[in-house]
Amino acid sequence: MAGPGEPGDADARRRALARTATIEIIPLRGVDSAVTDIPPSTTITITCSPKWGVGRTVELTELIAGAGHQVVPHIAARQVADRAQLRSIVDRLAGAGVRNIYVIGGDAAVPIGEFASAVDLLDTLATLDHPFTDIGIAAYPEGHPKISDAELLEALLRKQRHATYLVSQLCFDTEVLLAWLRGTRREGVTLPLRVGIAGPIDTRTLVTLALRIGVGSSLRYLTKQHGLLGSVLRGGAYRPEHLLDELADAPDLDQLGIDGVQLSSFNQIAATVEWQRRVAGTLAA
Repeated sequence: MAGPGEPGDADARRRALARTATIEIIPLRGVDSAVTDIPPSTTITITCSPKWGVGRTVELTELIAGAGHQVVPHIAARQVADRAQLRSIVDRLAGAGVRNIYVIGGDAAVPIGEFASAVDLLDTLATLDHPFTDIGIAAYPEGHPKISDAELLEALLRKQRHATYLVSQLCFDTEVLLAWLRGTRREGVTLPLRVGIAGPIDTRTLVTLALRIGVGSSLRYLTKQHGLLGSVLRGGAYRPEHLLDELADAPDLDQLGIDGVQLSSFNQIAATVEWQRRVAGTLAA
């Protein structure tokens, strides 16, 4: 069957994008038992929040990787104090068998130490012995509220020398994403892209999750995710099928270097896995 970026009809591409999607979880207590719903062949990514710090992410990575899953922890530069702590994080992840990490600047208002950005941490990481064969970095097709587009492009060009792939912020507008990607390719960013997509979620579940995460963090998050916020305000449920269809229909998908998608589960893991199987056409009859 055709995979992302391979020849084939749009329906086959849509199924392949769903089948090969990674699933993102939030490191809330108890989520390690819920990931048993995720097939062993599906890679799990774990976010890094200012509320809990990088330690919670590393701890959960060790638990889930120990259960046999491929895990990609997010490492937020602004939550790492110094080179010594980075060395400790690298050693723990290496001990857990992690070979793929995702480095972001992070949403902490003030860095706790010497790393103010993902670039800073990546530069230091490059001087350390580490086992990571894949390193992801963040991309912002719909912009960033505090950083100009020119600064974002400059940072991408600096970071890509240390990285092997991009992951976009959550995407709700395929036209904006594809236009950004075409322009970014012309500017010299060559890394393959995984498109961030919100998994299926309803308003009640999102509100419950917001209370667990913290109201301030949730409000800041929603103000950056306009498509999801619109769905919430309408009182409905968000479903990402249309976005997969639009990606699969892109005439230049093969040339754009889209490597797949990353589903944000909002810890609604069973629903996300069921959706993935259904769209991928792998549910039992």
